[in-house]
Amino acid sequence: MTRSFEDLSRKTRRLLLFRTLLRAAMMVTAMVVAYYLLPLDQVYSVAVVVWLVAGLLCLVVLIAWQVQRIARSEAPRLRAVEALATYLPLFLLLFSAGYFVLARNQAGAFTESLTRTDALYFTVTVFATVGFGDIAPRLTGARVMVMLQMIGNLILVGVAARVILGAVKTGLERHEAAKQGSEDSSGRG
Repeated sequence: MTRSFEDLSRKTRRLLLFRTLLRAAMMVTAMVVAYYLLPLDQVYSVAVVVWLVAGLLCLVVLIAWQVQRIARSEAPRLRAVEALATYLPLFLLLFSAGYFVLARNQAGAFTESLTRTDALYFTVTVFATVGFGDIAPRLTGARVMVMLQMIGNLILVGVAARVILGAVKTGLERHEAAKQGSEDSSGRG
């Protein structure tokens, strides 16, 4: 039987935490670099919807896969951190890309033209529900996309976070049950 995270030495736990944070940082960095390097200037508005829907479906599959990994992990809390560090930036970057492409293909979609950084900034302000008001959707398509992000934000924060926390709880309960089983069997012998 493998040991749980709590049973590991302090040094080993720190090393695992460092690796998890490093993997998460590398994943976020790779996604942001890809966002800035992808040829989004060449995509048209219909393709924006297709890419956004495909990206969101991939996000759902990613979350489902991560939930299974968390529940089976020896360190479910660390896996949860890694999952959050993967799906949250991916969600935000998908909408940023969508806003950028929409703004490039439909003049006047927003109150000002958007660079990639402006689109990312707008996405984060919508996600954080800050809404500074400096950038706002003007056309119906842009407003619909913002509404979809708002609904997605609620789902992501509420449902996905709850599912991830449930997977952590399942993983921890599995370890506790395995620990109890090994103690029971070793006490009988």
